[in-house]
Amino acid sequence: MITAINTQAPVVVRLDIVIDAPLERVWALHTDVNSWPSWQSDITDASADGPPLPGSAFRWSTFGLDITSTVHAVEAPHRILWGGPAHGITGIHQWTFREQDGLVHVHTEESWDGEPILADIAGMRTALEGSLTSWLQRLKEAAEHS
Repeated sequence: MITAINTQAPVVVRLDIVIDAPLERVWALHTDVNSWPSWQSDITDASADGPPLPGSAFRWSTFGLDITSTVHAVEAPHRILWGGPAHGITGIHQWTFREQDGLVHVHTEESWDGEPILADIAGMRTALEGSLTSWLQRLKEAAEHS
């Protein structure tokens, strides 16, 4: 059972952003997988059969990669953990949401391991950091302008 990211993976990225929107709106945007392509332009397709529940899976496409992720933990509206293998990469991604003084503090952390990662650790770290930075910014824009 996976309960957290792999802190021993060769690539681990942790980022934060503050969003001026209600926690419920931020959580709803982030966990409605089917709507991701409408606000997250790096995602070209996303499909889930229902709300995220431990053990459920969803499919999504980003940067030409087709990914199936399994939800490992959900503590609505404060934490979601998902991951899985894709193209030789094992990714584990955790998001946490904390409301303070009317603002939502979003923390994301993701680990990547596998042969493609070992072949270019610095390049893969840069790619993951860019992707997560973009995701956080788009989540902020969507939540603050909806």
